[in-house]
Amino acid sequence: MFESLTDRFDGIFARLRGKGRLSEADVDEVLREIRLALLEADVNLSVVKSLQGRIRERAVGADLSQALNPALQVKKIVLEELTETLGGETLRITYASKPPTVVLMAGLQGSGKTTNSAKLARWFRSQGRNPLLVGADLQRPAAVQQLRTLAERVGVPVYSAPDDVVASGDGDPVQVAAGAVAEARRLGRDVVIVDTAGRLAIDTELMDQVRRISDEVRPDYTFLVVDAMTGQDAVTVAENFHATLELDGVILTKLDGDARGGAALSVKEIVGRPIAFASTGELLEDFDLFHPDRLAGRILGEGDLATLIEKAETAFEEEQAEAAAARLLDGTFTFEDFLDQMQALKRMGPISGLMGMLPGVPKEVRDVEIEDHQIARIEAIIRSMTPGERTDPDLIDQSRRARIAKGSGTSSSDVSQLVAQFKQMRQMMQQMGGPKKGRKGKKGRKGKEKRGGRVTAKGAAPIDKASFALPTLEEMEAQLPGRNRGPELPG
Repeated sequence: MFESLTDRFDGIFARLRGKGRLSEADVDEVLREIRLALLEADVNLSVVKSLQGRIRERAVGADLSQALNPALQVKKIVLEELTETLGGETLRITYASKPPTVVLMAGLQGSGKTTNSAKLARWFRSQGRNPLLVGADLQRPAAVQQLRTLAERVGVPVYSAPDDVVASGDGDPVQVAAGAVAEARRLGRDVVIVDTAGRLAIDTELMDQVRRISDEVRPDYTFLVVDAMTGQDAVTVAENFHATLELDGVILTKLDGDARGGAALSVKEIVGRPIAFASTGELLEDFDLFHPDRLAGRILGEGDLATLIEKAETAFEEEQAEAAAARLLDGTFTFEDFLDQMQALKRMGPISGLMGMLPGVPKEVRDVEIEDHQIARIEAIIRSMTPGERTDPDLIDQSRRARIAKGSGTSSSDVSQLVAQFKQMRQMMQQMGGPKKGRKGKKGRKGKEKRGGRVTAKGAAPIDKASFALPTLEEMEAQLPGRNRGPELPG
């Protein structure tokens, strides 16, 4: 969503590099560029003026640190103020001393209330809670059935009116919500998530119904679900709902879309309530607490290693990952290992999204889109290899390449390219591990030496830091997909 804004900020800070000291005129020029970048991103004008004023107050006349150049100092100020604009701190969810904790979901029709109710239930389950979903949207056709379908996938029960009442549309959502809280107490469910009805636009009937539900169940949290793709309209909707319900936070959906991001940067300052959760995809897993500092870092091209690590922890088994890393550094990494790592990587989400979380990644690399079918082609090639070929790619001669290509539906050149890139990657990573001691030799997959005196994976000696040499940026860039060899397969 924030690619264009990130590119604008990259250009702004690039022009500051090399300056020994910033004058007031330099700061004013930077602020003009920041103002234009934010307005192009559809950020509310009053928010832009407020952010611009705070940055100027800190930047003008400030003694720049001896250890930082002016570009880094200004970037630090912008990062901190942008984080404050986005909400400052991650919302900390607390639970009612006397269960259940009641969460009321509100929003316009089509904003994603029902889907995000199920996503929120899944999140509560991951926190060790036992949620109950409530189908209080008795006006939209099949809303309750949709909630039941989603709830079944996350393993959470649903409470609603009887099917015949739901079908007729004559049920009372206030009674359903009240009955759900009583049912949750009876079943020992400690979180109740009430999915309410929406409208295509704000009207008196909608506000009256959701207010009566709120008065009846007295929610601990009232979340408004807004579509980030609607831009400034999302802020207007939030203001109107807040006047009726006193919101506790906003759930922002479709943050993976191609909107300009003005809603995310405007909600907190205009409405006075933070973004509580963010939905970043269609899957039920694409949902988590909103972290202002992480998003601000991504907007400024600083990456988001914290989120990347969290995703990796859920996708990779720790022991397997450590063993694979050891084999990668000592040169015994195989196509079988590579296939396992690709499967785990796919569980972390789209590759392009992961690239955006890495700090310092050039724009050209960050903007490279690796399609799912490209990953599938690599998997098909590896699965068409024999176990021996996966372990020792040197066995793959011309006739074997033809057989693998036929089995995977690719060409011999595709197979050759993948094998060559794999060998180059393995060699580069082996060089990062530093020079090996002793005679040359190969190790077994379980860390046992077959011959020679090389250190095994299990009994690996500490790497000599003096001899630990990372490849240069130019060497690493040469291994990127599409560099000097054509873009058919990702590296």
